[in-house]
Amino acid sequence: MEEKSDQQISDLKNLLNCVPFFQGLPDQSFLKATGHVVTRIHPPNQVILLENDWGGAVYFVLEGWVKIRTYNVEGKEITLNILGKGELFGEMAALEDVPRSTDVITLTDTKIGSIPAADFVDLIHTEPMAGLSLTKLMAKRLRQVNRKLRLREADAMSRVADTLMFLAEGQGKKGTQGTEIPNLPHRELSSLCGLARETVTRTLTKLEKKNVIKREQDYICIPNLSALEHLIG
Repeated sequence: MEEKSDQQISDLKNLLNCVPFFQGLPDQSFLKATGHVVTRIHPPNQVILLENDWGGAVYFVLEGWVKIRTYNVEGKEITLNILGKGELFGEMAALEDVPRSTDVITLTDTKIGSIPAADFVDLIHTEPMAGLSLTKLMAKRLRQVNRKLRLREADAMSRVADTLMFLAEGQGKKGTQGTEIPNLPHRELSSLCGLARETVTRTLTKLEKKNVIKREQDYICIPNLSALEHLIG
């Protein structure tokens, strides 16, 4: 790897500062893993990865939002997850050397970084901190799946409230009036919830009337997370 100047190292760390996976790594391991990092800006609704593509790289969101998508046996689109700033995707295909299992599509103008799969795998094999970070990421995603399965027979209010909590836990930002999450299109929320779009719209209106949420053009504000969590039956 070509030796980098102090300024290049500083710029690289600033670029990836928002990605928890890279935080806490020794400088040597960090530089080795990110020596071939590439960044690109993508418009909304652009496919980044397709199911059955081979895993030549691991990606991380630097700005914006992407959705993880698959289809059921009837061909209906299902949104499995929404990922925002700092989150990784494509790591499992890289580790297992198998084709991708889902599609990844941008929801907004999105800046995405990537590193070669070989660099990622080498980092996991040689740096304990990276292995620990990956384990924590997998545990978080497993908890999310378990929670969705637990609530699949719950009422609409519980499922919408849980989805909003899920977004708040993953990408919520502290605002002046509470926790702010992106005001995603209702079709994306409905896919995450497993509910009809009309049902999601009605439920959001009910939550707003109860003052549990406040909707703005670009974000939803949750004044009190405990009040929202209390609605999850």
